[in-house]
Amino acid sequence: MSNAILNRLFPKQFDNVYRGNKIALWLFYPLTAVTLWRSQHHITAPDGGAQSIATIPLDTYTQGGAQGIITIFALWGLAQLAMGLVMLLAAVRYKSMVPLLWLLIFLEYAGRKLVGIYKPLETVGTAPGATAATVLPIVAAVMLVLALWPEKRAD
Repeated sequence: MSNAILNRLFPKQFDNVYRGNKIALWLFYPLTAVTLWRSQHHITAPDGGAQSIATIPLDTYTQGGAQGIITIFALWGLAQLAMGLVMLLAAVRYKSMVPLLWLLIFLEYAGRKLVGIYKPLETVGTAPGATAATVLPIVAAVMLVLALWPEKRAD
């Protein structure tokens, strides 16, 4: 990997200058909003989104088992909130962080896919998160390349 790419991915200082292809920045904004929405839903929904969104059949579990899953979903929502707030900070104030965040998004969603393969969870339908874990690693990898690709400047 060249020094220019490493410096874009891990700059010595974060600033508000985005140097990559604009498509990666434009797609970063709605993903930030979705991440923040998902986080609050997992924290505040009575079932944490486990049954209402992820289609986990909580009503077939013991009360303690269902409550454990709901708590885990709320904790996951808290982790998503932290990531979403860092994404929001990058979108508003530190756009030079966007390539690094695309790398983290790629790692998170690829990791979700792998965990889902090796530790499957019983659902009665296809959860949106399962679809996202299939699509988003590919999208994030492409956006990472675009974010690292220097935008052509008119001289």
